[in-house]
Amino acid sequence: MRIVKADLEAVAVKKEQYPAPGIPEIAFAGRSNVGKSSLLNLLCNRKKLARVSGSPGKTQTINFYMINDGEFRIVDLPGYGYAKVSKSQSNSWGPMMETYLKDREHLIRVVQLVDIRHDPSKQDVQMYEFLKYYGLSGTVVATKSDKISRNEVQKSLKNIRAKLGMDKADVIIPVTALKKSGHEKLLEHIEELLRGNNEESSSFSEDPVSSEREN
Repeated sequence: MRIVKADLEAVAVKKEQYPAPGIPEIAFAGRSNVGKSSLLNLLCNRKKLARVSGSPGKTQTINFYMINDGEFRIVDLPGYGYAKVSKSQSNSWGPMMETYLKDREHLIRVVQLVDIRHDPSKQDVQMYEFLKYYGLSGTVVATKSDKISRNEVQKSLKNIRAKLGMDKADVIIPVTALKKSGHEKLLEHIEELLRGNNEESSSFSEDPVSSEREN
């Protein structure tokens, strides 16, 4: 897959502000300062598509990006787990994200980002369990993989998989936005998810009378 066009379509804090459904969506979630904006800019080959902030916890909205003129959407969810964010802000983000994750039609996967250098936090584990409950888990990106050695990368990936309670079939991909590595594999994975979603949609829309005759 290659992303040749990416545009900010909507900025939302409530359901009424979401763009119209009908297009598959891949959402991205992670702790504040995990490198989510840098990764999205790398995937979309745009330097300033997602704003990279020096202040963790700055993103307070759900941002919808239209990819390749309607092929799919990338959805940037607010960063979680930053201690200096006010309690009122933190309390508002939880329901905002939960509303989107529970009710959004055509959301097919949430890519969760974790920092490869550290054990997944309590919030990381809670997020993965939440995604698993709603059938949205299965893809983890381990960011900042250039900060440790190759041997440490494999050890860290194994540790992340164990701490999050990932299933054998779940995918974990090490990525570094700084050295532009690993994102190609993530794009290939996203393409597979979209292809699988299209095949599933086609099977649901199949004429039941025709199917009966074939059987």
